[in-house]
Formats: sequence, C-alpha cells, structure tokens
Amino acid sequence: MTTRSLRWYAAIAALLMLQSVLYAQLIELKDSIQTDLKLDSTKQYLLKGFFKVKAPATLTIPAGTVIYGDKDSKGSLIIERGAKIMAIGTATHPIVFTSSKPPGQRNTGDWGGVLIAGNASINVPGGVATFEGGVGVQYGGGATPNDDDNSGVMRYVRIEYSGIPFAPNSEINGLTMGGVGRGTTLEYIMVTRNGDDSFEWFGGTVNAKYLISNQCVDDDFDTDFGFRGKLQYLIGLRNPNIADVSASHAMEADNDASGSLNTPRSNPTISNATFVGPMKTTSSTDYDNVNFKRAAHWRRSTQYGLHNSIILGWPLGIFIDGKNTATAAQGDTLTLRNSILAGIKNNKYFDTTSSNGTFDVNAWGTASAKGNTFLAEAANVQLTDPFNLTTPNFMPQAGSPALSGADFSHPRVADQFFTATTFRGAIGNSDWTANWAVWNPQNIVYTSPYTVTSVRELTEIGTPSNYTLAQNYPNPFNPSTVINFSLPVSGFVTVKVYDVVGREIATLVNGFQQAGSYAVDFDATGLAGGVYLYRLTAGSFSQVKKMMLVK
Repeated sequence: MTTRSLRWYAAIAALLMLQSVLYAQLIELKDSIQTDLKLDSTKQYLLKGFFKVKAPATLTIPAGTVIYGDKDSKGSLIIERGAKIMAIGTATHPIVFTSSKPPGQRNTGDWGGVLIAGNASINVPGGVATFEGGVGVQYGGGATPNDDDNSGVMRYVRIEYSGIPFAPNSEINGLTMGGVGRGTTLEYIMVTRNGDDSFEWFGGTVNAKYLISNQCVDDDFDTDFGFRGKLQYLIGLRNPNIADVSASHAMEADNDASGSLNTPRSNPTISNATFVGPMKTTSSTDYDNVNFKRAAHWRRSTQYGLHNSIILGWPLGIFIDGKNTATAAQGDTLTLRNSILAGIKNNKYFDTTSSNGTFDVNAWGTASAKGNTFLAEAANVQLTDPFNLTTPNFMPQAGSPALSGADFSHPRVADQFFTATTFRGAIGNSDWTANWAVWNPQNIVYTSPYTVTSVRELTEIGTPSNYTLAQNYPNPFNPSTVINFSLPVSGFVTVKVYDVVGREIATLVNGFQQAGSYAVDFDATGLAGGVYLYRLTAGSFSQVKKMMLVK
C-alpha cells in the first residue's frame, strides 16, 4: 500500500471517529411534550420527525445549545398554539439548529425547520388554518383571536441547512410563523441555506428586529394571510448560483393566495433593511437570470410598507402586481419611502408589467416627496463588501449615501417600536452581525455549549516581519484565554484547537486575513480540564502550541 493510500485511509478513519464523537451521544427530541422541558447546553440534541410542544408546555433552550435535525424523518420543531419557546442565546453563545450531517457534507434541505403557531388573527375564513409542509398543526385564533398572544422568545438563534420538501410546492421554511402575536419576542435570528423561504409569516402581528436571510433557495422574507407586524434591521444575502424555479425574491407579499380583500389585510412595515441580490454589477452574467426575478414582488392585494432601506444588485426592482395592490399604492396604504435602489439591470427600478389602469408606477416611486434614491450600480452605495458570501460587510463607507437620508415622520414608522436612525439600510456605524452570525457554517465542529470567538486586529507600528504564534494568555486558564498571532503577508489563515489525541475541538479563524497582528478569544466553557493544542496555519507556515485548561 502506498504512502498516499495510508494517508487517505487515516483521513477516513479520523472522519469516522469524529462523526462517532459528535453524534453518538445525541438526545432525541421526538413525538410531543405537554409539560415544561428545559434542555441542557452541555448536551446535544436530535430532532426526529415533527417534535411538537403542546399547550401549556414551555420549551426552554439555554444559550449555546446545539440541536441537529434528522433528514430521513424531516426533523422539525413545532410550537403549537398556547405553548411557548424560550430560546434565549447570546452573541457569544448563540443557539444553533443545524444539519446532522458531518462537517463538509451539510446541504440545503437536510432537515425541516422551526414552526411557531399562535392565537393572533389571520384573514382565512374562520380564522384558523393548517401549516403547509404536512405537519398537521393549526394556527390562528379563530373567532376570538388574541393579537397580543405570546409564544415566547427567540433571541440569538441560528437555523442552518433546513427546508426539506415535504411534497412539490410544499416545503418547510427556516422559521415559519402562523398567527403569532405581538407579545412574542423575535430578535437576532439568522437562517442559512434554507430550501424554501428563510422567514414566512402567515397572518399574525408579531414584530421582530435583527433578522438575517443567508443564501436561501426561494424568498428571503414572505408575508401572507393578513400579517401586520413591524420589522426593523433585516439583511437578505443571495448566492448567485442558488434560486428557485418558482422565482426567487427578497420580498414576496400577498394578502392571500387569491388576492382577495379579506381582513385583516396584509400590512407589514419594514424599515432599515438591506437586500443584496445576485449581481455585483448590472452587466453580471454569473447568476441564475431565469429564476432570480425581482427584489420585491408586492401582489395579491397586499399593503406593504418599505422605508429607509437598500435594494441592490437585482435583475428587477419592485413589482406592484395587480389592481388592488396598485390602488393601495395610489392611496398611500402601500408605501416606499427614503430607500435606495441601486445596481438594477437596465435601470428597471419598477416593473410595469401589470398596473391599475393609468397608474404610473415610475412616477409614483420616483416622486421627490418620497425621498427615494436611484443609483446606476451597486458600488455607488459604497457598502464595504456586501456581496462576499463568507465574510460580508454591510457597513457604509465614509461618504456613502446610506449614512443619511432616513426619515421616520411617516405614520407607518412613527411608532415606538422603530428606533429612529439617520442611516438607511440594516447597518450604520455599528455591526450587529458581529460574532454571533456565521455566513458559511459548513465546516464548524460544534461543541457544547457552542461559543463564538471574535478575531480583532491589533494596532501596531508597521507590518510584522515574521509569522508568530504567541503563547496564550492567561495560561493556565478557566474558562477563556487569548491567542495572539502575526502575519507578514496577507493570505488564508486558520487557527484551530485540538485535544491531545488530535480531534479538532474548535475553529477560531478560517478565512482570508490581511498582513498584521491579531488576537482571538477562545472560550472553553463546557470542555473538560486538561491539555489542549492550538495551531496556526498560514501559507506554508504552521506552528502548534500547548495550553492548559484548569477546572
């Protein structure tokens, strides 16, 4: 047997050992519960089939908990009407729902998703409907809805590689909300590579802040059945190679499937969103131009409101589709204010395919009183690096038109829920995605509880002359320590932590870094005391050092 063959077999053996270490001790969550259940962040869990939390139970998920979804059984978490979820993570210890496939093998549609049913009003006759996706759970408050209904809290939560199709045109979204009331708290939630929509609201009144849709297949944010919530600080990032045959959008909005005027009428209000499409330039050809359609498809009698936001890099801008929707625009119950549209192919900011008689959608959208800005190329918005699929940066550069122009005087956004800003788009001078958001989680080896480290550049005079990997400080440590390293040239860098038998415990750095000196935090909460190794790899340079965790 050749040396290369021996190495190959050793690599396979190591991968199999890693799989057994990661997944042998999973605790299954299956069937249903009707009494309170609190998970343990030092353990890991597997969703098997449709795991239902029934009234009056509360499911509590501590910060840092990792929950995998089973593909064969379409593993999904369903919070039924009258039940609650208390999933409260932190920026350094987010809660993660992810694929049960090993690192490197995760893919879109590896499990189902998270669904929440509430008792708020929806516009379906009778006030009650059943979730799509075959889960068999109803939502909506019926004849006596409660728009202040409380389904719990989700904060600092990531949902990765979900969206398995139950049947054609019947997929499960990343986070599905049916009749969820405004007593529910939704903040800092990221959906990555979902097989259908990242977020979909079926009626209800729930408000939310800090939502990220990362490279989904279909729509980033979808609203139906009389949804009337308020949403602020939204990011949608598209992969130019991933789009749905049904047509992919940043925003898809209906009143209902037939476009009726059933009440309550869909009336969502969004402020401070950044919707990044598949096109870096208007001449881009490296995207699926058949399946990517418009940034916004407002149709079927919706009364949408988009304010203080950014749309860039889409084949088409906004499509106000159908008579009732156009009438809403003319009557200012469908609104577009103080937003930026940039890098739209052929400057087609508005789709005029369908309108209401003499309705001039271009005149409507470009009227100076509305405060909207139209720029030829996405680069004119001067965001730092919005099209980067692994480490995007949506912060405006100095001189960016996004740093000003916001306005909160319109009645739709003159509301105590909205934080008034001067900037347009999701991010101003402070990046709320830092640390907890991971844009490419494909190769993460999750430990329990899951921690996020931050890499920060140190200010020094000049460029380092050599690669260096310093001894961590403090050492010994409990539970956290700092690792410093220096790079004389820019390049791809990894810093990884291993146990004494060579199993990878954590990836602290995995990406391109400029030449300079850096510090990275390592939090060993949840690990056993003992000796650990950490390795810096940069180009042909590689160095390993030991550190001691004392507990």
